[in-house]
Amino acid sequence: MMREKIRKVLEALAQGKMTQEEAEEALSLAPFEDLGFARLDHHRGIRKHFPEVIYGPGKTEEELIKITETFLAKKLSLLITRVESQKAQAVLKKFPELSYSSRARLIYHLPEKREPKGYILIACGGTADLPVVEEARICAEAFGNRVEVIVDVGVAGVHRIVPELPKLRQARVIICVAGMEGALPSLVAGLIDVPIIAVPVSAGYGANFQGLAPLLTMLNSCAAGVAVVNIDNGFGAAYMASLINQLPERVFSRA
Repeated sequence: MMREKIRKVLEALAQGKMTQEEAEEALSLAPFEDLGFARLDHHRGIRKHFPEVIYGPGKTEEELIKITETFLAKKLSLLITRVESQKAQAVLKKFPELSYSSRARLIYHLPEKREPKGYILIACGGTADLPVVEEARICAEAFGNRVEVIVDVGVAGVHRIVPELPKLRQARVIICVAGMEGALPSLVAGLIDVPIIAVPVSAGYGANFQGLAPLLTMLNSCAAGVAVVNIDNGFGAAYMASLINQLPERVFSRA
């Protein structure tokens, strides 16, 4: 994380292992790097606990390659969301060390090996929800969490979730991903005493209205403890769940 790198630079400076000029060079990325078409916020990890994540749509292959080149040169974690296969392959051809999930449409590179913290569980209603599940899983793992996934436990067969209750109860926060009518978060929240991050999915027939129906269902949940992110927003759910999962450690470290 950028915060840890800055701490190491300051420790090295204090111990005489680094000159003032070297320390200034190491910290020279503040507050951003201007590429002309984008201003990369390399210090976002200091303010927001997690580094900047790049939103892929609207960017050309050349722009994605330049952004990637900048992140890799600084040895920063890289997440680029919603990247179509053709653009992703162009980026991976230039940087074969990257990984790409075609289902999640996510390019990622995680140079820092960190011990996962806490436990986030992701549950989804059906297999059609897996693109959003995968986005949430990869992002949550990139943010330093241990992640478990339970697939196809929607309300059309409520009995399928019963064997998973022990695993659900062990999680510190649960991400519930569901399309169709989006009832799964209410069901889980009525059984489990941890925060639920609900993700409405655009999977469903006509009256699903591309995710609007499950969004409204989740916003009107009768069960307490449900918070809702935008339609298909696996990244947003992972970010919020990560903050909740790691909050006790962060709060106590400041006490």
